[in-house]
Amino acid sequence: MSDSPPKPLVISVCGTFLKPEMLSVYRQVTGLQRWRTEVYCEERINADKFPFSPLTVMRKNKYRPRGNFLRRFWLKHVMKSWPPPGEEARYLPPPGWHSHNLAPLLAKARPELLHVYYGHKAAKFLPMIEAWGGPLVVSFHGVDATDGAYKDEYAHALPGVFAAADLVLARSQSLLDRVGEMGCSPEKLRLNRTPIPLAGITRRVRSAPADGRWVCLQACRLIAKKGLSTALEAFADFQKSHPLAQFRIAGEGPQRAALSQQIAQLGLQENVHLLGWIDSADLYREIDAAHLFLHPSETTASGDREGVPNAMLEAMASGLPVVATNHGGIPEAVTHGEDGLLVHEKSPTDLAAALLEITRNAERYAQFSAKAAAKIERTYGLPQSLAALEECYDEAVALRLARTPSDGI
Repeated sequence: MSDSPPKPLVISVCGTFLKPEMLSVYRQVTGLQRWRTEVYCEERINADKFPFSPLTVMRKNKYRPRGNFLRRFWLKHVMKSWPPPGEEARYLPPPGWHSHNLAPLLAKARPELLHVYYGHKAAKFLPMIEAWGGPLVVSFHGVDATDGAYKDEYAHALPGVFAAADLVLARSQSLLDRVGEMGCSPEKLRLNRTPIPLAGITRRVRSAPADGRWVCLQACRLIAKKGLSTALEAFADFQKSHPLAQFRIAGEGPQRAALSQQIAQLGLQENVHLLGWIDSADLYREIDAAHLFLHPSETTASGDREGVPNAMLEAMASGLPVVATNHGGIPEAVTHGEDGLLVHEKSPTDLAAALLEITRNAERYAQFSAKAAAKIERTYGLPQSLAALEECYDEAVALRLARTPSDGI
């Protein structure tokens, strides 16, 4: 029997556990070494793809405002106007109301630390976090750095989140800067890069296809900020010079129907393939068979933008050169002209020109491949990222102890 003390416990809290695009969260909660974790969530999905234990689905508390039921139903479900303008105080839960049983769960578990994934979830759970009162880490991931992520009932809670948190993490320097702009004190901000498990990725220096059958790949959710429409327009231009080229798109999302229609309008049915969601093993096979990785991310009308895309890092780790946009945290991973090419957002012309440029120089293409793999191994390896996260956990606990008055003398 071991006499070593038990590992400190961090409770990892998120809304949904776990959407496919939240793979980096899964890598963190399953990869901790010096700490152990339990997961609390509002909803459990994809349990077959992301098995985890121990996990607790929090109980939701219902708030029933007084007033005319039929009027509430009409406004909320028919008119989609809730709460009624000017009547927010009457229908919204009062300040400090607990939407879930998070506080009693924490009181029972007695963890050393609470880590809330996504800033808007921390805002939603703030009354429960404050009721518990222990050390807190909050991590931001991209969508939670937009104004649209904060619903009316907790739109004003973000300053309280920043005040309560001992440390605030983000996956890229650009996202960290954005969180600072949102009001977080600079001394609380820490960079925690996206973890990439290099052991599962085959690394090799790529060479240009002798027969001109270039295979372009993009892997992402099919949503606006991924720039998929721009990518299709650019590929249509690129394919005129490389008629045997293929563009394979892995992922699911609300834009699938619109993208299918655009593919047909561009006459690319034989050259563009929507693969749907694929698991990591299939993604790595797609990466291994590809010659170029596209990721022309763009800022949406709501301000949503990328941190550093996981799939792009995995592609670079394999030696796959990247053509992407000068957007969000992408330039932190891709150095233009050294291990890939970066262009302006929302410019199919620039993107197509970059694709043509990278395919016209076989020697430069091979150099991009070698340097991309070396950079990811040096900067984004899973052990380094997990070690940095656990150091943040240690620091957050120490900071809280340093500012909490001790009992006794």
